[in-house]
Amino acid sequence: MDNEGSKNIKPERKQFLNRWGKLVPTFIKNYKKWVLGVFFLFLFLVSSLFLLAMNPVPDKIVYGMSFNTLYARELGLPWEKVYDAFLDELKVRHLRLAAHWPMVEPRPGVYNFSELDYQLERATQVGAKVILGVGRRLPRWPECHVPNWAKDKGWESQKESILRKMEVVMNRYKDQEAIVAWQVENEPYLEVFAKEHCGDFDEEFFLKQVDFAREIDPSRPILITDSGNLGLWSRPYKHSDMFGTSVYVYFWNPELGQFRTIIPAWFYRVKDNLVKLRHGRKETILIELSAEPWLLEPISEVPIEIQFTRMNLKKFDDILKYAERTRYGRQYLWGGEWWYWLREKGHPEFWEKGKQLFSEKVSE
Repeated sequence: MDNEGSKNIKPERKQFLNRWGKLVPTFIKNYKKWVLGVFFLFLFLVSSLFLLAMNPVPDKIVYGMSFNTLYARELGLPWEKVYDAFLDELKVRHLRLAAHWPMVEPRPGVYNFSELDYQLERATQVGAKVILGVGRRLPRWPECHVPNWAKDKGWESQKESILRKMEVVMNRYKDQEAIVAWQVENEPYLEVFAKEHCGDFDEEFFLKQVDFAREIDPSRPILITDSGNLGLWSRPYKHSDMFGTSVYVYFWNPELGQFRTIIPAWFYRVKDNLVKLRHGRKETILIELSAEPWLLEPISEVPIEIQFTRMNLKKFDDILKYAERTRYGRQYLWGGEWWYWLREKGHPEFWEKGKQLFSEKVSE
């Protein structure tokens, strides 16, 4: 009966059974080799990650602060008082400033330097060091800041105006001792964010901006930034003299509510070492460490109680500890204008925390 049944098996099925009949015993016989192979591959990957995460702990963290004139005005604050308080009360000695296009060229060919002149003069007085951002895409929403007179112009015409504005700004300030680097655009490769305001990323023009900035002032490094959470880093790092990453720990959106990043702090060290291996060693800094609530509406329209659910001192402490574990020696905080606004509303806690922070981490 068995012999008769085996004769009725189709040749294709018989060939299949014979093949697997040989493979299965072979696999069982060699399973130890497979297990060892998988184990050593796993060990290699873990060891590689461990080595890539081996950035040394800095002797100290030098804190800086971003200051944004347009944001201070949006909060209804006298920007001069806020900026002076950064320097005189918080004792900030490392600043990131921005030459927003609407601020410095409110009308075509008509320039206004009153804000930046004041800010750089005061920075020089106290011995502060400044990274000055130039271009169209600079910090704060809507990311790409375009004056009303240029919004209806075609992109080709805008590009000419952007280069002309960069040239005027950089030539005016390149003899300022306070300036230590030029930031060209802000997170330019983060195309998915604010695309409705910025359009498609024109990498060819961006690289032209970088080369143009180097021609105007070859004595200072060009800083290019990228998102820490979403950016790949390779291209911005490749084209920079200095590289800066943002670090955001707490987020909020209508669908998910508030959530904390799932990215471990050591992952920043791994990314940092990977781009260094590929493109060579350059100075890298944490250029944007968020210490304000994540909101979709203007702060003035959101109750303070809601703001404190998105950002409070407990979260701030958590953010600072997280950032320390990234092991960046220079870290620029983001949100000091909000701290000042809170103080004016009778909530000085963040401002006082800032005073303590900058007094403990002395700027060099």
